Amino acid sequence: MHAMILNKTARPLEWTELADRQPGPGEIRVSVLACGVCRTDLHVVDGDLPAVEVPVIPGHEIVGRIDAIGSGVTGLNLGERVGIPWLGHTCGVCPYCRMNRENLCDRPHFTGYTRDGGYATAAIADARFSFPLGEAGTDVALAPLLCAGLIGWRSLVMAGEGKNIGLYGFGAAAHIIAQVAKWQGRSVFAFVRPGDVKGEQFALDLGAAWAGGSGETPPEPLDAAIIFATAGELVPQALKAVRKGGRVVCAGIHMSDIPSFPYRILWEERELLSVANLTRQDGVDFLRLAPQIGIVTRTTRYSLRQANEALGDLRAGKFEGAAVLTP
Repeated sequence: MHAMILNKTARPLEWTELADRQPGPGEIRVSVLACGVCRTDLHVVDGDLPAVEVPVIPGHEIVGRIDAIGSGVTGLNLGERVGIPWLGHTCGVCPYCRMNRENLCDRPHFTGYTRDGGYATAAIADARFSFPLGEAGTDVALAPLLCAGLIGWRSLVMAGEGKNIGLYGFGAAAHIIAQVAKWQGRSVFAFVRPGDVKGEQFALDLGAAWAGGSGETPPEPLDAAIIFATAGELVPQALKAVRKGGRVVCAGIHMSDIPSFPYRILWEERELLSVANLTRQDGVDFLRLAPQIGIVTRTTRYSLRQANEALGDLRAGKFEGAAVLTP
């Protein structure tokens, strides 16, 4: 197998040939067909997340076909197409797992962070945390659903049932969730980088009711706002934009420091929440609905060897939607 490996944080990934790996008990091996490039991958590569242990193969939006099955695996078959997400394993016994909050597990493993991921021609995964994908949709189109879609979905659920939804940072996750919210009959208000006319038009093309810069005031009060951008200074902006009793959901795994803000913009029972990881039920719920919604992902394709270029383009905001690697 071949992989783009992170051998040292804040340094480029290195193309490496590795011996083929065999799945252990409860595991599967997939031949990787596509792997999305997520902003969390940047946080792994840049060393923003704690305790990045190298070497590691990044990538957690994996679409592949099972080519080997370890002992004890049931319900999955050789040749089946599956998706492998960020949450790669949970202990099943800690208080959070017992409360059906496995996204907060005390001893988790994360694909592409604490276990090798999908920037490779093959990947090993815990079979319990792999989602059957069926045959509808292309591999490249499905890859962003495995994190951008799933985290976006969890964030939208946590935002509540309000009609006016603000999305701050209109990248991979927001461009998917905007389509979900519109399908649900909601109005989407998209906030992009100031001066990003192309980004505003992209949001409007996807059905947003309004699009503007992140510092602008929307034409109507928001029932909830989801912040996908990693900029902590957007939190006070979003709190100002939501109505009394509204919610602001921080969807990223990493964010710059939130500046101090006056209590009056939190008062009147506004809520500030964060989303951590995902649960398998999130995956089941969202992936069941996705074909009904008719989500169209905007993707830019790179070869596996171009992983460093894809990460650099993501950092620079050079494409709309999501980047996807293919072997």
